[in-house]
Amino acid sequence: MPRTPTNVPPGQIREKVLGASLVLFTQRGYFNTSVPDIARAAQVSVGSIYHYFKDKEDVARALYLGLMEGLQGELGRIAQRHATAHDRCHAVMAMLFELTESNREAMDFMLYAKHREFLPSERPVCSSKPFETMREFVKNGITQGEIRKIDVMVATSCLFGGAIRLITARLDGVLAQPLPDKMESVWECAWRSVAA
Repeated sequence: MPRTPTNVPPGQIREKVLGASLVLFTQRGYFNTSVPDIARAAQVSVGSIYHYFKDKEDVARALYLGLMEGLQGELGRIAQRHATAHDRCHAVMAMLFELTESNREAMDFMLYAKHREFLPSERPVCSSKPFETMREFVKNGITQGEIRKIDVMVATSCLFGGAIRLITARLDGVLAQPLPDKMESVWECAWRSVAA
């Protein structure tokens, strides 16, 4: 069993565990990954994992909540930088495409993991705070007259559904080109589907 180096700062051990868990959960699945597997991949002791987390579910919860918090932070920055629904939604799509290219495991875990199976007390991804914020951007666009008066869920699905499908195609290896190469054509189709 690997020993935890005594000179590793405590926060770094936690981050190593979360990073290793993200890779293992996306490659093997949550149920096919054990705490000893995580310890080996993170190069820490099993005991050090239990020092920071109650169990494997607690690791998954911390990972999920951390990713959602990071995504929400990005959306907050987008809201500060852009005033219109058009510009905010465009920036969201670009950010999601960039995130997929720069951190595939994070996007894979957010979109593909069956969170309800191992985190039954957490809200499903589509009702998480980041997705609520994306719907708020759309709702504000409807209120301001940028987006035609249609159901918010329908408008949000029209704006982001195609982009999310391309993300899954990229994660699955079906789409070879980097997502940012497709950005403007996807955005044009999405915006035209809802524009007032």
